[in-house]
Amino acid sequence: MGAVSIKDRFIYGLFYLSGLIIVGILVSIIGYVIARGVLVLNLEFILESPRHAGSAGGIFPTIISTLYLTLLALVIAVPIGVGAAVYLEEYALSSSKFAWLVNLTAETLAGIPSIIFGLFGFVFLVIFLGMGWSILSGGITLAIMILPTITRTAQEAILTLPPEYRENSLALGASKWQTIRKVILPFALPGIVTGVILSIGRAVGETAALILTAGSSLGMPQSLFDPARTMSVHLYMLAMEGISLERAFGTAFVVVVLILIINYLANLSLRRLSR
Repeated sequence: MGAVSIKDRFIYGLFYLSGLIIVGILVSIIGYVIARGVLVLNLEFILESPRHAGSAGGIFPTIISTLYLTLLALVIAVPIGVGAAVYLEEYALSSSKFAWLVNLTAETLAGIPSIIFGLFGFVFLVIFLGMGWSILSGGITLAIMILPTITRTAQEAILTLPPEYRENSLALGASKWQTIRKVILPFALPGIVTGVILSIGRAVGETAALILTAGSSLGMPQSLFDPARTMSVHLYMLAMEGISLERAFGTAFVVVVLILIINYLANLSLRRLSR
């Protein structure tokens, strides 16, 4: 018994250490970014436009551009991703070749590097379709990138629905669409929101694909056809071109805070939906 107890404690210690390492890494990264970024953080930095290629002024246009691109990507990707998940789980036969192709496509898209998406968006959207470097080009590219995440999480959420829910709804005379709208989607909504949260994190932090599709303009975008620079692209430019490392950390600080706020609000909504 004593040997088993020691072994169990040792294994528990290893698992606990693994969790502690993850927390330590996260705290170290966020703590370092905050410690460096807070030195330049003030109201001017948040609300003013960049000047002298970002070495002076603020980052307000990049904040707005980030929100525009993320929102546009979600507006495009969420209906398509959820629709694909509903089709795969509720309409398609398990032996259907088309369903197999859709699943394979989603898995393949999930593993493609972001720079490939950016190259595709640059050649097809920016050049071939003539959209130019714009919020529209960047938003569509981001939507394609986050589509697999939303589709997969929506599928898993639908799969957790107990079969009797669906069977009881149909037995009471509800149509297939009524069952999906009134039973399946409300039950799966917390899982779908989780996929949206993960997608927002990727969209806000994306750099390579957006440089090729949305451009790198420091001006305030006035329409979907204007070029834009997100916060992630801005901090990359500041750091890699040697413009201002401290302002790059300041921008990174704002990115972290924005993601934390979005995640908090999304998780708050998720808890309410779960209840």
